[in-house]
Amino acid sequence: MASYGGIDLGGTKIQAVIVDEENTVLGSARRPTPTSGGPEDVAREMAVALRDAAKAAELGVGGDLKNLAGIGVGSPGTIEDGKVSSARNLPGWEGTFALADVLSKELGAEVRVGNDVQVATDAEFKLGAGRLYDALLGVFWGTGVGGGLILDGKPWTGRGAAGEIGHMVVKIDGARCTCGRQGCMEAYAGRAAMEEHARKLHEKGRHTDLFKLMKERERTRLTSGIWARALEHEDELAIEIIDRAVWALGAGVASAINLLDVEAVIIGGGLGVRLGHPYAKRIAKAMQPHLFADERPPHVHVAALGDLGGAIGAALLCRS
Repeated sequence: MASYGGIDLGGTKIQAVIVDEENTVLGSARRPTPTSGGPEDVAREMAVALRDAAKAAELGVGGDLKNLAGIGVGSPGTIEDGKVSSARNLPGWEGTFALADVLSKELGAEVRVGNDVQVATDAEFKLGAGRLYDALLGVFWGTGVGGGLILDGKPWTGRGAAGEIGHMVVKIDGARCTCGRQGCMEAYAGRAAMEEHARKLHEKGRHTDLFKLMKERERTRLTSGIWARALEHEDELAIEIIDRAVWALGAGVASAINLLDVEAVIIGGGLGVRLGHPYAKRIAKAMQPHLFADERPPHVHVAALGDLGGAIGAALLCRS
């Protein structure tokens, strides 16, 4: 039976899996995404993560990859012919990098690259929470806010950059986004922007345990787990910033629904999966005032494949 590799490249973590022809996960591994350097450093860590997953799957001595039928990668940014551009949530990745070629030479197998959120959305459509629908929107709430689309049972990628829901404007002349523009949903709901906002308020004297928790957990960034722990502790600043994020998600996702009228919204990503069903319900409630067809809102679900969904979706690229 053939085996396939899948790598999900995120802003804070690299998740790798080995799956069989039935998409059963045989082995998995996770490594932190580098916070400095450039695309070459990120690619190197991706290769290590896949080799670690192969070892966990017991693919030969030392995790031999030569028998893999293919390797798929889900990457942020704009994807064209295996090249990745404008992956701004990754270190030093402002230009274009031939990720497929570099990984193929390093790993010794064919590599296909797709947008990280789109491949995760595809996986939910084929294997997870989206199986009942022909049209859906994936919203992945993590370091940034990404979107993926299924229309009439097929992925919709536009000219290569469709689904950038994080950069829908939710407030004219609003908060500055990491993309350099103002008022984007991601400027309020992306974890990187949320951390920056928390730091500024903390420096101005606002009390929070967010950064204390970060040090205790020996993290360099405010991960989804730290935000969840702060909410459990009823940290007032964390609650305020999460509420702000939910407001932005509600407005932005509702606007996308008004345009596309899809049947369902799948909430994934690090924060989306970690905060789970209670926050999916909150996002659905925040959407309601902005929906034009408010008598028939879309179904809202949490991504069923969890943290492995992006890597499993990447592996599906090998069979497309």
